[in-house]
Amino acid sequence: MRHCSVQVRGLLTREELDRYNGLIEAGSYLEDQSRHDLAYAIQKEIDLLILPAIERLKDKGRARDRATVEYLESLQQED
Repeated sequence: MRHCSVQVRGLLTREELDRYNGLIEAGSYLEDQSRHDLAYAIQKEIDLLILPAIERLKDKGRARDRATVEYLESLQQED
């Protein structure tokens, strides 16, 4: 199973994280049993589950970029 990044996991809600952990465990078990066809379906579900957290991470990045621009503009205005 492919894990998502620590950054994305940190932005999952408690409910999403519980579901993510359960799916990872089930998918890992299926891989151990060589049931890669079923593990693939589990991985697809994980990929869908983490999409909102990825969007939250992107939003945080955009907010950080805006704050940086505002800071740099404030430095230019001081000159």
